Amino acid sequence: MTSMPRPRTIAVVVAYNRRDLLIEVLQALGDQTEAPAAIVVVDNASTDDSAAVAAAAGPRVELVRLERNTGGAGGFAAGLAHALEHHQPDWLWLMDDDTVPTPTALERLRATAESAGASVAGSRVIWTDGTDHPMNTPRRKPFVRRDERERAERAGGTAIRSTSFVSMLVSAAAVRRVGLPLADYFIWNDDFEYSTRLLRGERGIFAPESIVVHKTRVLGSTDADPGARFYYEVRNKLWMLRRSHSLHRLEKVLYGASSVRRWIRTAVRSEDRAVLGDAFRRGWRDGWRTDPRPTAVVLDGLPVSAAVKRADRDGGEGGR
Repeated sequence: MTSMPRPRTIAVVVAYNRRDLLIEVLQALGDQTEAPAAIVVVDNASTDDSAAVAAAAGPRVELVRLERNTGGAGGFAAGLAHALEHHQPDWLWLMDDDTVPTPTALERLRATAESAGASVAGSRVIWTDGTDHPMNTPRRKPFVRRDERERAERAGGTAIRSTSFVSMLVSAAAVRRVGLPLADYFIWNDDFEYSTRLLRGERGIFAPESIVVHKTRVLGSTDADPGARFYYEVRNKLWMLRRSHSLHRLEKVLYGASSVRRWIRTAVRSEDRAVLGDAFRRGWRDGWRTDPRPTAVVLDGLPVSAAVKRADRDGGEGGR
């Protein structure tokens, strides 16, 4: 009897100025019990030698070097488009350059996703001390149907509505159907918008046996004081609630109210409320007055621009 070929998984790593961590991430990917067929490293115009690290990492590592920093959102859009264009994947495994997967992370992530019939799966994310990282907790799926909940439980996981780019497995078919992340988000809420767009009407699962270590400098949640970067949280959340089709109306009310509560907690805990207030005002203004540009426009002129145009053409209008 001929065994079925193993599904083809391509890892996509977005890198920016963390060469030592990138070395660790690439080593961990090479040590997987189920190795990715290829590893695409998108270097976001790093000023250290991150690109050189990726270029010297071996034949399975492919470097996509961008001449300008496009943020996590642009980096993942570029990496997904490149992987679809050149590697014929069945699955795409997305992570930042500070995400270190344990040896069985991919094997257990893919097995759980396939057992649950899910198109998106997220790993359990821990910090360096082994505690769960509050920044990367998947959102459980509200109002989940009984059959979906029970199938997820039988697979050893939990049905989810969203997950983060810190170890997100997504089927290539879903990417071709939905399109790419919205590069204009730059950072913050890009994975929330993209995963909820992928999962609108589809199944997602949290796979607790797939474990990755998120090596952030400190163990913080999403309401930790971000300083001036709070601009992106506010602008992008408004963009999402106003323009994205990733959430149903009731979900927008629920998640919008949750965001307001989190903003209040962030302000209360802030060490520099003047900086935070300025970021909030600018984000609020731009979130109402502007709309995100198409990803193909944002990434125009970069080496991946043709692949991005094809991927977003096939997937529609990026959820807008």
